[in-house]
Amino acid sequence: MIQFLIGTDVPFMRYRRFAYMFSSAIALATVVWLFVHGGPRYNVDFTGGTMLQIRLSQVLPADQVRQTLDQAGFHGFELQQMAGDNRNEYLIRIQSETQQDLFTTVQRSVQAHYPNVTVSLRSNQHVGPKVGSELRQKALWAILGSLGAILMYVGLRYQFKYAFGAVVALLHDVFVTLGFICFTGREVSLTVIAALLTIAGYSINDTIVVFDRIRERSKALRKEKHSRVMDIAVNETLSRTVITAFTVFLSSLALFVWGGEVLRDFSFAMLVGVVFGTYSSVYVASGLALDVWIGLDRRKGIQAE
Repeated sequence: MIQFLIGTDVPFMRYRRFAYMFSSAIALATVVWLFVHGGPRYNVDFTGGTMLQIRLSQVLPADQVRQTLDQAGFHGFELQQMAGDNRNEYLIRIQSETQQDLFTTVQRSVQAHYPNVTVSLRSNQHVGPKVGSELRQKALWAILGSLGAILMYVGLRYQFKYAFGAVVALLHDVFVTLGFICFTGREVSLTVIAALLTIAGYSINDTIVVFDRIRERSKALRKEKHSRVMDIAVNETLSRTVITAFTVFLSSLALFVWGGEVLRDFSFAMLVGVVFGTYSSVYVASGLALDVWIGLDRRKGIQAE
């Protein structure tokens, strides 16, 4: 098997408090953003409304299409032009509670300004506000339920000091990814929720691999300092961690570049989640496990570092 970073001796735990400050700063920025903007931007899946995907016979700048819809009386809509070979296709999201034929209105308004342009319908999806509210609640419970199940699993398989660090790292990864979704002006959709759950599963898998090695080394190196045991364990799993994260990152990057608009938000969330999931396995999960370990020993009157 190909291996890299063999024989490294990086003192990861020495810098864990800097990592805490870095993660806290991102989390605080996310909280402030959510407070100022009244929460994340939800997709039509959650807010209710209509999402049209139309195709024009020729490519028009998005600003011209937007101006045409403004003059036709549409308000509060979002328009997004596809990239690449599909630049003549547009996504129109309208938060409308009515189920009238919006496509006909869009078609007439575009052809009134551009008579030589034909407009065809690619898809027409409508979500009622009640359904959107129910989807928001189910998505929230799905995330909280998965985190709770992971807490129980890690708590049964490992000691409390490991379970606490693992769950905090999971919350960190999901919340930071949500923060970057918000910072970049992206919407929270069902595909983003799927990405957040995927990130939680990836992150806990990476964390457990590190924790397994920490538990093995803590038994074999009883005379070593706790921080030293952690550093040895993390360095021994560093090759596996980097290779796994890099392959997942490349797959997500390929989806982001060539996967089209439908998978763009999902792949973006995966890119952010893989990077911070790998980082949190070392600094957040292992770092907090170390601090809890030291704290428990001090309560017993044992000098620990």
